[in-house]
Amino acid sequence: MQEDKYLTVSALTNYIKRKFDADPYLHRVYLVGEISNFRLRANSHQYFSLKDENAKISAIMFKSAFSKVKFQPEEGMRVIVSGRISLYPGNGSYQIYVDSMQPDGVGALYQAYEQLKLKLSKEGLFDTPKLPIPKYPKKIAIVTSPSGAVIRDIITTVGRRYPIVQLVLFPAVVQGNEAADSIAAQIRMINTLEDFDTIIIGRGGGSIEDLWPFNEEVVARAIYNSKLPVISSVGHETDTTIADLVADMRAATPTAAAELATPVLADILEGIQKLQLQTITAFRNILKMRNQQVQHLQQSYIFQEPQRLYEGYVQNVDVLTDKLITLEKQQITALDGTFRTLYSRLLANSPDGKIKLAKQNVEHLQQMTTNNMSNRFSKYTNDLKSLIGALDTLSPLKIMSRGYTYVTKDEAVVKSVQDLIIDDQIRLNFSDGNVDATIKSINSEDK
Repeated sequence: MQEDKYLTVSALTNYIKRKFDADPYLHRVYLVGEISNFRLRANSHQYFSLKDENAKISAIMFKSAFSKVKFQPEEGMRVIVSGRISLYPGNGSYQIYVDSMQPDGVGALYQAYEQLKLKLSKEGLFDTPKLPIPKYPKKIAIVTSPSGAVIRDIITTVGRRYPIVQLVLFPAVVQGNEAADSIAAQIRMINTLEDFDTIIIGRGGGSIEDLWPFNEEVVARAIYNSKLPVISSVGHETDTTIADLVADMRAATPTAAAELATPVLADILEGIQKLQLQTITAFRNILKMRNQQVQHLQQSYIFQEPQRLYEGYVQNVDVLTDKLITLEKQQITALDGTFRTLYSRLLANSPDGKIKLAKQNVEHLQQMTTNNMSNRFSKYTNDLKSLIGALDTLSPLKIMSRGYTYVTKDEAVVKSVQDLIIDDQIRLNFSDGNVDATIKSINSEDK
């Protein structure tokens, strides 16, 4: 028989356990079932079973996870749990290690709460810097039910601690379908008034259904967008709502909210008295020190013989005055020499001679210009007379004055008999006029 083919029970169990642990689908399992074999172990791990009509699974919930459960599990209670599936090597049975547990009746609300919480967390509504709560408020707005214990607790606490502050109630529905819109609308209204220092929102304890308006997105965004710091006081100390996570400060109870929003007037007055005494003491010490400094200064030579304070200055003034006079004389002498040199150069380069020579040149050029113009004018006159004579000699009018004429037909000069026919109307142009005629015959001469 080959013994190496056989596994030990521990090896088989560990192998199966690794299979459970390596399966990604078993890392996070959500179950709904009925609690069975439950016995509360105070301050310890909890062992029980979950069952339905056809099956049962062992369950263990460690102390750290069970401390976060906000209700008391009981035998036969139907719950929803989340956790991981693994195997316990001690007895070879698989079981669920429970991380969270909720009553089955609020399973949907819890899931919605977790989804909204994750969404707002990714948007950064929980991580943005919180607004500081004013240390000495003058006016506080309270958003809650006008008939609940919250407003009475806040009034009582503030009246005892800081009665000089003004409390203004903004009544809102804090339970039911209309509660979320009512709370958000009041927060937005307060921000439009611009004369409040702090906002307190809250209600008393209750089930998750009762507190659900403070888990609505519209309320969370109204708190996030508020320009005034918001203190949230919803439910009991163990209840945590979305409004608590978004608010600038969370209070466990309405009384705690009032304490967070206001100082103790008696402590402030006592502090003022202490500061007053410290101020008086400090002022007296300063006054005493200043008096000592004054006495010391009065004994100095400045006050005993004040003229000594100016002796050095007077001597410096005399020395500087002598230097100034000497420098002025030196500058005047230097400037006088420069002036004389420039004056001599100016006389040597006087423009009078140049002006006289230029004037003579102008007169000579003017005489030459006049002569040239006169000669050219005479030449042009003679040339004009010669041209007029030549033009007169060649003028057709002078030729016509000797008995010549020229013939026109339709205002065109007739140059040949070839241009005429019998009965043409022609005009004979003389030097002293013209006559109209009609062609009666044409005698052509053979060239």
